[in-house]
Amino acid sequence: MSYSFNSRIRYSEIDENGVLSVHSLVNYFQDCSTFQTEDIGLGISLLKERNLAWILSSWQIIIDHLPLLGEQVKVTTIPYDFRSFYGFRNFVLEDGQGKAAWANSVWVLFDFVKGVPVRVDEDMIRRYGLDQMLPMENAPRKIRIRPEEWSGPVKGEPFAVTKEHLDTNHHVNNGQYIRMALCTLPEGKRIRQLRVEYRAQARLGDVIVPVIRQKQDTYLIQLQSESGNDYAVAEMET
Repeated sequence: MSYSFNSRIRYSEIDENGVLSVHSLVNYFQDCSTFQTEDIGLGISLLKERNLAWILSSWQIIIDHLPLLGEQVKVTTIPYDFRSFYGFRNFVLEDGQGKAAWANSVWVLFDFVKGVPVRVDEDMIRRYGLDQMLPMENAPRKIRIRPEEWSGPVKGEPFAVTKEHLDTNHHVNNGQYIRMALCTLPEGKRIRQLRVEYRAQARLGDVIVPVIRQKQDTYLIQLQSESGNDYAVAEMET
């Protein structure tokens, strides 16, 4: 079933233009799903006891506009399907103008001791409940990279993963990858659609190398290991 919470845009959540930052938008969406999971009794502590965690596989986020500092907002998440070890969720951010942003996401239930995905059981599905998915055109989960279609690549400055990048699973948080990718864009770019595919887990001390490609007003950012393997791939339409 759908789940919502209300909030107000804080100064710590805005960008230099005084609107909600894209990174903070992602945090609102992640927080909403986390709050639902906690409230139905399947929170982080219980999952940890079972050696389980929900790992985000992909995002597709569409932005109509971003709320201003101080605006009241409503954040909603909609679990709409479970298949094997996959969970599928929509998200919506609403402000005084209506729908500001919405998203589709794909998650994987993962056993972090065995290192394998595990099937979502009937009790989990019953507790979450299912609702109608948003009427949006869902992009593919995987981002295909055809180098001949893009200019570049240009390598950015490598940087190391620090403790502030980590979450309770002890790897880089989903939203932090988006923040890293956003930092590679030219100044003044407004994101209209963001797709992210997560491919590997970066941990404390790992070095991340941004690789940037461009096609007109769309940017493709690969966040890679020093050996050239992708941790995450982001496609940003501006």
